[in-house]
Amino acid sequence: MKVNLRAGGRWALVLMVFCSGLAARDLNQDEALALRQQGVILPLEQLLQQAMARHPGSRLLEAELEKKHGQYAYEVELVTTDGVVREIKLDATSGVLIKDEED
Repeated sequence: MKVNLRAGGRWALVLMVFCSGLAARDLNQDEALALRQQGVILPLEQLLQQAMARHPGSRLLEAELEKKHGQYAYEVELVTTDGVVREIKLDATSGVLIKDEED
């Protein structure tokens, strides 16, 4: 049986490109500002307050706006007073909690 490695390599490349398009994309601050000004997403401050209220006394480590499958979400990482890192994901357009889990 003869294996065509060149064709297999092409298929692997096509699959990689396709799958990378499905991954979440982090938006930069200019994109986030434009979306906020257009009324597409809620203010980060509002969603940060919501995330921090879930774990009183926690400290913010990181906040990112991402777009995946046409949906915008804020991913917030906090460290609780117990030293546990939490990952909280909120829908950036509605503020609905998507997940809150230990990271």
